[in-house]
Amino acid sequence: MLSLVGIDGWALDQLKAVSPQLRLVLRSRIIRNDLPPMSRLSEPELAKEYGVSRQPVREAFITLMNEGLVEVRPQRGTYVKRIDYEAVLNGRFVREAVEADIVRKLAKRGDSALVKDLRSQIAQQKNVPEDAPEEFMAQDERFHQTLANAAGFCKAWDYLGGIKAQMDRVRFITFEEFPISKLIEQHEAIVDFIEQKAVPQAEAAIRAHLREILNSLPRMQELYPNYFENLRDIPNED
Repeated sequence: MLSLVGIDGWALDQLKAVSPQLRLVLRSRIIRNDLPPMSRLSEPELAKEYGVSRQPVREAFITLMNEGLVEVRPQRGTYVKRIDYEAVLNGRFVREAVEADIVRKLAKRGDSALVKDLRSQIAQQKNVPEDAPEEFMAQDERFHQTLANAAGFCKAWDYLGGIKAQMDRVRFITFEEFPISKLIEQHEAIVDFIEQKAVPQAEAAIRAHLREILNSLPRMQELYPNYFENLRDIPNED
């Protein structure tokens, strides 16, 4: 494989279409807050950094703009958009609705092979250092995707990936508000209830898990007021 590596360590495979790869790289950097809100994105500088022409960079910008992650300001340039507060709330609401149904279906089955797989993943999560948010987020993503796949909703999970981008941006900047140990305990509770075929408890556990971000949003709004747009009160979802 012939790869093009940027200064951030991301590698592009020159034998494959570059624009989709570059879009994924920039998308990940935005979500991880490596490119924070209001960062200016230079088409020529990114082309030079990744050793590509400006055309794939321009194409990546267009796709990211359609995803609500960047904005083009006439005569001023391209910038990382602020986090859409309302999109965070809506994305989290949709994700909870989908995953609650997923966990409810899985708890009715109590699949022992699935439980074994999930417990193995949790063991790996416990080995992630407290100061490694990227590694834990990847493990967390795998855990939730495993649930979706086991319930036969892999397409639904792909759809969620598109609408939870703003939510994931918040998760990275609020990582200190989400102690790994607490999240792992919540994962364990979800798996325990699935194993026990305790349907109401399993559903309640996944809902509580996905509502954690609501507890951190007001604090993040206070600490990073310039990171957000479309601010409004968080609704009571009891």
